[in-house]
Amino acid sequence: MQANVFTAVLMPVALGIIMLGLGLSLTLEDFKRVIFYPRAVLVGLACQMLLLPVVCALVAHAFNLPPELAVGLMLLSASPGGATANLFSHLARGDVALNITLTAVNSALTLFTLPLIINLSMAHFLGEERAVPMQFAKVIQVFAIVLGPVSVGMFFRSRKPDLARKLDRPIRLSSVLFLAAVIGGAVYQERENVLGYFLQVGTAALAFNVISMLVGYFLPLLLRLPRRQAVAIGMEIGIHNGMLAMTIALSPSLLGNPTMAIPPAIYSLAMYFTAAAFGFVVSRGHEGTQDAPSLSPSPTPEKVS
Repeated sequence: MQANVFTAVLMPVALGIIMLGLGLSLTLEDFKRVIFYPRAVLVGLACQMLLLPVVCALVAHAFNLPPELAVGLMLLSASPGGATANLFSHLARGDVALNITLTAVNSALTLFTLPLIINLSMAHFLGEERAVPMQFAKVIQVFAIVLGPVSVGMFFRSRKPDLARKLDRPIRLSSVLFLAAVIGGAVYQERENVLGYFLQVGTAALAFNVISMLVGYFLPLLLRLPRRQAVAIGMEIGIHNGMLAMTIALSPSLLGNPTMAIPPAIYSLAMYFTAAAFGFVVSRGHEGTQDAPSLSPSPTPEKVS
C-alpha cells in the first residue's frame, strides 16, 4: 500500500486549512487552563503512552494475528494523534485546546516512545530487535499542520471576534463535507485491496479502535474529568496518524515491510466511521452540556506542583 498524492499532499493541506477554522474557536485562555489544571493532560498522556500499547498487544493476541500484522498494529498504537482527532473533537464539541495540547506533547514524546514500543513489539512477536529512529521531519510536520494554522486562526479571532463567531457554523459544515470526501476518496482509491486487507486484520483493527475510544472516554469520566475533556481524550487516543505508521512500515531505511503497513491502512479507513459514530452518540447524549467551558476549573482547584 503506497502513499499517493491524495493522502500525502492534498489531505494534509486540507486538514491544515480546517485547523485554521478550529483556531477561530480558541483563545489563549483555553491553553492557560491546560497549564493551571494539568490533570486532563496527564490522564490523556497516560492513556496514550501506557494503556494503549497494552490494549493493542492484548487485541493482537486475542485475534491471533500473524507476527508481522501484530507488529503493524503495535506500530499504529505508538503513533500520535493529529489534526483529524482535533477535527472530530471539534465536531463533537470536545475540548479542542486539550486535543491540540495532547497532539503536540505526544508528537514530541514519540521521538522516544515510538522506537521503544516498536522494538519491544518486534522482540515479542518476531523474536528480533531493530532500532527504529523517529523521523524528525515527521514530528515537525505534525506541529506545522496543527499549531501553525491554529495560531493564525486564534490571531484572527483576537482581532475580529465577531467575524470569527459567524464563521464557526459554516466551517463546521464544510468540515463534515470534507470528512465525507476523505472517506469516499480513501475507499475508492483502495477499492481493489480493501476486502482482502480487511479479511486479514480488519476485525482486530476495528476492535482496537473501538476499545481505544471507549477507554479514552470512560476513564476520564471515572476520574471525574469534565465531559468535554473525556470526548477530547477519547478522540485523541482513538484516532492515530496512520500515514506516519505506514511511512515507517514501508520506508526501506526503517522497517521496509509492506505487511506491517496493512493494519494502519485498515485502521485509517475504519476510524473515520467509528469516530463519526462516537461523536454523534456523545453529542446527542449530552446536548445540554456541549457548550460548557473547556478545561473549566473544578470546585476544588488542583494545586500546581
